[in-house]
Amino acid sequence: MSPRIDPITRSVVQHRLGSIVKEMGEAMLRTSYSQILNSSRDFSLAITDTRGRLIAQAEHIPVHVGALPWATRAVEERFKDIARGDVILLNDPYHGGSHLPDLTAFVPVFDGGKRLLWTVVRAHQSDIGGATHGAYNPDATEIYQEGIRVPPIKLYEAGKPREDLLDLLALNIRNPREFRGDLAAMLGAAHLGERRVSRLLAEFGAPVVEAAIEAILDAAEQQARAVVSTWKDGVFYGEAFLDDDGHGRSDIRIAAKVTKKGSDVEVDLTESDPQSTAFVNSSHANMQAAVAMAFAYLIDPDIPKNDGALRPLKVIAKQGTIVWADPGRPVTLCTSHPSNEIVEAIVKALSASCPERAMAGWGRRFRIAIQGENPRNGRNFIWHMFQARPGGGASSGGDGYSSIGEWHSVGGLKFGSIEVAEVRFPLYFRLHEFRPGSGGDGQFRGGLGVSLDMVLETEKPALGNTAGEGVRHGPCGMLGGKDGAPHRYRLLSQGREPRELRTKEVGIELNPGDCLEIRSSGGGGWGSPEKRTAEARKHDAEQGLTAELSAERR
Repeated sequence: MSPRIDPITRSVVQHRLGSIVKEMGEAMLRTSYSQILNSSRDFSLAITDTRGRLIAQAEHIPVHVGALPWATRAVEERFKDIARGDVILLNDPYHGGSHLPDLTAFVPVFDGGKRLLWTVVRAHQSDIGGATHGAYNPDATEIYQEGIRVPPIKLYEAGKPREDLLDLLALNIRNPREFRGDLAAMLGAAHLGERRVSRLLAEFGAPVVEAAIEAILDAAEQQARAVVSTWKDGVFYGEAFLDDDGHGRSDIRIAAKVTKKGSDVEVDLTESDPQSTAFVNSSHANMQAAVAMAFAYLIDPDIPKNDGALRPLKVIAKQGTIVWADPGRPVTLCTSHPSNEIVEAIVKALSASCPERAMAGWGRRFRIAIQGENPRNGRNFIWHMFQARPGGGASSGGDGYSSIGEWHSVGGLKFGSIEVAEVRFPLYFRLHEFRPGSGGDGQFRGGLGVSLDMVLETEKPALGNTAGEGVRHGPCGMLGGKDGAPHRYRLLSQGREPRELRTKEVGIELNPGDCLEIRSSGGGGWGSPEKRTAEARKHDAEQGLTAELSAERR
């Protein structure tokens, strides 16, 4: 019989688990090698149980964490003989992963001979092999062209590393030194979490901790249901569109039918458009994460986002659609798109049920990755742009945050340090400032995007790839608010005509001295622009936030 748990014990265990995943994140930040992790923080940490339930997480990347239960279940299905000291690794989207660049490490937590929990680290790799550098291949028509696929494997067995597997993985990566360093950081963070959870079990006893976890999940469910029960009942519809897939299709529709009854919410995505031949498809785990994100954004922020909080939510989807592709289809863009569009469609639908909770659209992701030789040290480099973050959507609580990022990360992906980037890479940031007028108008204004001019300081030509969305469809306005300005990226190269960069390109020739002119999108506005106060408009004008844009700065 499980021990009875008083509220104080439950709270202590809950906060201890929360502090453990936060400490894991700090370890990851301080020990990882690549800029994408130690500057932009493209990683997430969690604790799950052997049933694949999300127990605790840190505030990192929502689209990562929402998919981890499915990854845990894939591990449990694959291995029945987990031992103390084992480490499991995976990335395959058709074996519980989201997309190939997100490598996930699992370390089991035992109490005596009984396995209770997993400490989990998911981190985006700056390269994962495949046909193009930087892990995104807009030309891919099958997943095999996107990178190395890793189903659940034992990287360590009873504490002993499988050096043959480590060599195999590193051999397939363009930057093996960074890959090995980042992987070591992931394993270190996961082992740190295992030690801290083991200490918690020793201090309270496993029966008390297990009972406290059940109480934590039940309390989160009660809190979430209490919020949902205040929303209007009904059947609601929302939709969002991808610009294109880079292979000839445009305006790809994500459709959400949301049924709210009592304290339950059912999200049906079956009417979304068919899957693509390109990498804009979503894997199943990623689709589930996107729906969970949308729901989490609409309930109270202080409700723990764990398995219990998601119990009121039911998801219906159809395999073979853009939100759930058939095995073998390319999916690398999915954690950004169509994740953002899934969230947008659901939030639009529920804006008729809980209008004060529905925020306007956040900026869409438009990536650039550059591969070249650094003349300062002669080494090859891969750089990912995490600067020029787009603006966040406005809400009933006020204006959107400027340069905060996209809906799938809601600030979890951090603004990359300009100074650090200029030291580590042959880049010069000539301009980096808010983009006036980019936020959608409304009672509350969307956050601003960024104007960035970046000069390449290599001595040899480099190659660039793009992967993203949002040059046609800007972040949506909500409840009468206006859409945010879409992205606008250009390449300025001496001796060549300036040209617009498409969101899905490979093999872009970048010469020394070339300038990337980046104008990132602003967030959507919330509420009718007529309701914006004169004082707010005066403040915007004084700060230069809504100034009319000149042609060359737009």
